[in-house]
Amino acid sequence: MTSRGIESMTIGEFGRRSGLSIKALRLYDVSGLLPPAEVDAASNYRRYTSDQLERAGRISLLRRLGMPLAVITEVLALPDAEAVRRLDRWWATEEAAASARRESYTWLRTRLAHGDEPPRVYEVGIMLRPARKVACIQAEVDQQALVPVMSAAEWEIRRHLEEQGASTTAEHWVLYPSPVTPDNEGSIEVCVPYEGSVEPVERLTLRMEPECLVAYTTVVRDDCFYPRITQAYQAVWEHVSAAGQFVTGPPREIYLDWWDRLRGTDPFVHVAIPVEG
Repeated sequence: MTSRGIESMTIGEFGRRSGLSIKALRLYDVSGLLPPAEVDAASNYRRYTSDQLERAGRISLLRRLGMPLAVITEVLALPDAEAVRRLDRWWATEEAAASARRESYTWLRTRLAHGDEPPRVYEVGIMLRPARKVACIQAEVDQQALVPVMSAAEWEIRRHLEEQGASTTAEHWVLYPSPVTPDNEGSIEVCVPYEGSVEPVERLTLRMEPECLVAYTTVVRDDCFYPRITQAYQAVWEHVSAAGQFVTGPPREIYLDWWDRLRGTDPFVHVAIPVEG
């Protein structure tokens, strides 16, 4: 027992009580997620206390849900009310990724069983996007990791903007300077427009996105998965080519709201290409 009456235990006993393996506990020690209460300087033996069991239990549960260590670190560092928001957003991302994977499977199975489905018809329009201040994070990612990486970057941006007192809406953008495919990584830039005064930090950059004209089409939530969303891109590219318009920037997806706040037939994203002419 410790001087406060809290039980002290070896790493083996703590592992049995918490349901975590010794290997996992050593990893969580190195990562700073769950360091031992004390380490013997001579033997390097780790000892834990009973008041660390609750944190260990939360880590174990979050790992069972498949949450990455970096996100677990964020969640456990937040006050409970903010941790609930972060957990909800992460879970919504997991459900969105699972939904996209399920829809891709259904799309392929239907084609194999019944032949090609009629192509979606996407009407393409032109709109003028106003100049906006945006906070951005760039990443390299393949198709499989796209949704989780997008969500993690968006959350990181929004957390910083919130800490700086900036105001935002649910709208955010993902730019694609290079193609993202199932087999190869491509570049993306996740952008959140904001109002207010903000300082840049770490890998987050700030810039003024200039006013621009875009050719665009709207995709509902249930159609926002690969490969069906490629039909929307094809429609926009065909419109740009037929109209003889000059492309002035990378293609982008302009998200109108969060996935978990919409129904399947609600407009979810504008697939857009900046143009002149």
